[in-house]
Amino acid sequence: MKLLIHDLNDYEFKNLSDDIKIIEKKEPINNCIGCFGCWVKTPAKCIINDSYENMGEYFSKSDEIIIISKCVYGGFSSFVKNILDRSISYVHPYFKMRNNEMHHKRRYNNIIKLTVWFYGENITLEEKETANKLVVANAINFDGVVNKITFVDNISELEGKII
Repeated sequence: MKLLIHDLNDYEFKNLSDDIKIIEKKEPINNCIGCFGCWVKTPAKCIINDSYENMGEYFSKSDEIIIISKCVYGGFSSFVKNILDRSISYVHPYFKMRNNEMHHKRRYNNIIKLTVWFYGENITLEEKETANKLVVANAINFDGVVNKITFVDNISELEGKII
C-alpha cells in the first residue's frame, strides 16, 4: 500500500489523488505529548484519541510513504511534522546500533520507501540542504530508504507526477 501524507487544501489536491491511503488535515490534529503511551500502554497505537491515532498501523501496511509538504525553513509543515511525530509507534522503544548510530528497533517487517515533494517559492539552497538531511534522517529512523526528494516552486508542478 502507498500512504500519502499532505498539507494541501482541497482545491490544490483535486488532481493529485489515486487509489491509496490518504492522510490529510480534515480535522484538528493533537500534538504528540511524548508520553510513550504508544509504546507502553497501547503498543503501536497512539493514546491520543483523534483521527490520527493509528499512524503506526498505517505505516506498517505501507511500502511507500509519499509526503507533500510546504518547505518551512528546511523542514516539513506543522501538520506533516505532527503526523511524523504521531507515527513513532511504528518502531519499538528499544534501541539497536545501525551505521554506528543508535536507532529504534523495527516493529514491522515492511521497509518503507520515502518519497518527499517539498513545495514553496524561493526555497533557498540552505533550506534544500536542511530538508534533504531531514528526510534522510527520517528514513533512517524508520529503518527505511529514501526513494526521492523533489523541490518545486508551485503545486501545479506536481500534477500527474505523484503516483
